[in-house]
Amino acid sequence: MSPAPKLGLYVHWPYCTRICPYCDFNVYRAAHAQPQSLLRALLTDLSHWREALGPRRLASVHFGGGTPSLMTPQAIGTILEHAGMLFGLEPGAEIGLEANPRELDAFAEIASAGVERLSLGMQALDDASLSALGRDHDAGMALRALDRAQAKFDRVSLDLIYAREKQSLEAWCAELETTLDLGVDHLSLYQLTIEPGTAFDRKVRRGALIAPSDDDGAEMYALTQRVCAEAGLPAYEISNHARNRSDQSVHNRLYWEGADWVGIGPGAHSRVGAAKRGGRQGAAARLRPADYMKAVMSGDGHEREQLSPADEVIERILMGIRLVEDGLDLDQLRTLTGYAPDLEGQARMTDQAMLKKTGTRLVLTPRGRAFADAVAEALVPDSFD
Repeated sequence: MSPAPKLGLYVHWPYCTRICPYCDFNVYRAAHAQPQSLLRALLTDLSHWREALGPRRLASVHFGGGTPSLMTPQAIGTILEHAGMLFGLEPGAEIGLEANPRELDAFAEIASAGVERLSLGMQALDDASLSALGRDHDAGMALRALDRAQAKFDRVSLDLIYAREKQSLEAWCAELETTLDLGVDHLSLYQLTIEPGTAFDRKVRRGALIAPSDDDGAEMYALTQRVCAEAGLPAYEISNHARNRSDQSVHNRLYWEGADWVGIGPGAHSRVGAAKRGGRQGAAARLRPADYMKAVMSGDGHEREQLSPADEVIERILMGIRLVEDGLDLDQLRTLTGYAPDLEGQARMTDQAMLKKTGTRLVLTPRGRAFADAVAEALVPDSFD
């Protein structure tokens, strides 16, 4: 029998003090929050998952959102205690949380609650850009938050957004070099994407915002890869950079490697059953907090589905190909799904210098990283018998 894959826990806290104009996550204004009711639902949901999965240890717990740094440290500690009691934690399990710089005064208590890795949403280093991005902090506060985080947490990651409106290649290079001088060992660097239904999408439609072109974005991406690599933080995933393997995100690697994870909280997704062919199941929690809380307390707040072979293959290719060094594990794909990538598409991407085969893995070339989704699409089999 194949050993059970690693298991991660994702906790979605959906509330924010304000909704950023580029964000398409399942988020709601904190003014409408019901924190105690949601906490009770999260604990109950976690108990339901323990009943469904049986004894499994957690390799990671990640608090995302929304703005989970708005949670009280007591609530964070309660969830971690409950997760530890129900599942147990693997030795050295990663406990991470996404934080807004404005909550810097809570960092010490959040660390004391059990969080050891903080992802700080800095997003930009100049006030004009932060204002345009709808952030509720300025650059000075972000830098103070970073100092506080580095003093309180074992591991700190910074999030930044580039390819912003009117941002030049030279300006991004200077901002990136300044960021690399701040002494962090992990960076998540995301190209601004105009997501349908967001405030930025509406601005683009009425001509009030002009984002950099695809060519400009690709140029910025290439520069990002080069500058970070030269500074000792090479990419280990399309948008993530780390100094060493120990600095990489354990939780996010679970997604990219196709392991198991349980998601609790409004709109959270789960994937379980990675150790046997045809056993992959998905679950999606109710989106609205009130609906989620009511459904969980009544029995089950998730819509569950058995993934089809096509869905599982597509997901594993899309996620696995994003790992820069490890790439897509062909043996694992074939063992767990019974399928291999489309040979014609693989040959085409190889001929176009987008892809290379290294042993039993398919790995993107530096050129291919900028077109990862297109490469993954070419690898999906034409048919699933």
